[in-house]
Amino acid sequence: MLWHSLNRVLDQLRPRRQGVVMLADAFLILLAWHFTYLFRMGMERWLHERPSYDWAVLLCVIAVYSAASWALRVPRASWRYTSFHDITRLAWVCLGAGLACAVVILMAQLTEVPRAVLALHPVFTLISLSLARMTVRMLSEASRARRTGAQTNGQRALVLGAGAAAKLLIAGIQHRSWTVVGLLDDDPGKHGSRIAGVTVWGGLDLLADRANLSDVSHLILAMPAATQAQRKRVLALAAATGLPVVTVPSADELREGGTRIDRVRDIQPEDVLGREPVKLDEHAVSGLISGRAVMVTGAGGSIGAELCRQIARFGPSRLVLFELSEFALYQAEQDLGERFPHLPLVRLVGDVKDLGALRRAMATHQPDLVFHAAAYKHVPLMEDDNAWIALRNNTLGTYLAAQAAAEAGVQRFVLISTDKAVNPTNVMGATKRAAEMVISHWAAQGTGTRFMAVRFGNVLGSSGSVIPKFKEQIAKGGPVTVTHPEINRYFMTIPEAAQLVLQAAALAETGQVFVMDMGKSVKIADLARELIRLSGHTEAEIPIVFSGLRPGEKLYEELLADADTTLPTPHPRLRLAQLRGELPPDWLARLMALTVDESAATPAVLRSKLHDLVPEYAPR
Repeated sequence: MLWHSLNRVLDQLRPRRQGVVMLADAFLILLAWHFTYLFRMGMERWLHERPSYDWAVLLCVIAVYSAASWALRVPRASWRYTSFHDITRLAWVCLGAGLACAVVILMAQLTEVPRAVLALHPVFTLISLSLARMTVRMLSEASRARRTGAQTNGQRALVLGAGAAAKLLIAGIQHRSWTVVGLLDDDPGKHGSRIAGVTVWGGLDLLADRANLSDVSHLILAMPAATQAQRKRVLALAAATGLPVVTVPSADELREGGTRIDRVRDIQPEDVLGREPVKLDEHAVSGLISGRAVMVTGAGGSIGAELCRQIARFGPSRLVLFELSEFALYQAEQDLGERFPHLPLVRLVGDVKDLGALRRAMATHQPDLVFHAAAYKHVPLMEDDNAWIALRNNTLGTYLAAQAAAEAGVQRFVLISTDKAVNPTNVMGATKRAAEMVISHWAAQGTGTRFMAVRFGNVLGSSGSVIPKFKEQIAKGGPVTVTHPEINRYFMTIPEAAQLVLQAAALAETGQVFVMDMGKSVKIADLARELIRLSGHTEAEIPIVFSGLRPGEKLYEELLADADTTLPTPHPRLRLAQLRGELPPDWLARLMALTVDESAATPAVLRSKLHDLVPEYAPR
């Protein structure tokens, strides 16, 4: 009962946790000071034989310890999840602050302060700070164990991987009713060693022996930085055991913040299909963004929101969110506010087809960089009744955003394009190819703004992606619908796409179109089978049904048109597309006429006129 009451108080204080921790630590430092005098001078003398200025010395000592604690971010750690790493930081605080206090007191010739007090106070402070934290953690774990029955019915996990991630995982996971019974790792040097008190049994091949798993209820993959090949091998071995498999967050998730290494989750397709982590030229990207004003159109979309998160990491002077959807803008603002509380945000509801709104936004907030991510991207939805709307939003919106950027003196303007712009067979792809041609037009004007575009394929987990649709169908018991047995697509994660956009922006000269290395294409049917397997079902239980290609849908997607060539760039995951030809003199006039011609809203008329503007467009 005592812990429940204390726990409620701690929950109420959570929003002010750092301040409360600072006050609690200051009180413990004060107690340790008095206890040190008591230990040194005895009960009869510890109060009466102190120097008259002892209270002033004590205040200075508390201030020095508090400053050291804040510098090492000690108040940010939750007492309920105290780990050895936290105790180590406390030791550094006490050592550094203790030495600093001793040096200052000795140099000030405050000879009445006993030397033994100066030597012992850091020790007693470390003991008191550590004991307080460990007591709270033990009470917390005991309370959870009573509530969940974890002492008898806990989940017993075998951890796959014995690196730094496994060490942090073990330190933090036990409070969540987990018991780690062992670890497996292919490094022979770790076999038989102990990590956080848990033994490394041997290599991952031990998973094939069911006798090793008799006391295991779950497998935890603790290899956030593993290569794609390593992940696939480990997951294949784990799947063969028939045990539930969970994983620590990926390297991208940990980099973004908002999660911890001990927050295990279910295996996702990103874990199986994911690619090697992007190695950014951090110096170049930081030089591009740090201290500068950045604007993102479509800031509430899947790519736009991730771009904002990645941009925020590099410390822009302000981030301007330009978004048509009020709700999406609110969500983006809330997410960024939690992750980056000190980042100045400008939230603007606006339409990229509204030149006045774009001009006001850029004139008022003077962005140095603009990332244009606003677009309609759903292929079937944009194919018929919404085709003209897609042209106005994707192509006219790009033209107007680029015009406003040129007028405002923006340094760089980056269009987020798509692989569907290559030899397009659908309206959405054709409008994005036309948008790239708009960028070529503005690049040729010599305005002083660098205009560029970046193409990439499908991103895992974005709105409109097949994965959320497949998950929903699996949750309902199936069937899972795939358009064609041979249809394939290129995939990458949302963070990877956003990081490569920033890298391209740091490299680009005006008029260039960058193409991301999308790796190998993936059969959508294989992706559906993988999702079914990861959900714990078989294809017999949840069948796959092939529904036929939809209007405008390609069987295979290309990243470059046939007549294009690519050149290498300093980054191995980016290539530079050399696009053919110059725009005809009347091209822009014909485009602008089409965007205001409501008679072209008829799908057949629009497709015909769009083909005139984008010759490689071959509607199906």
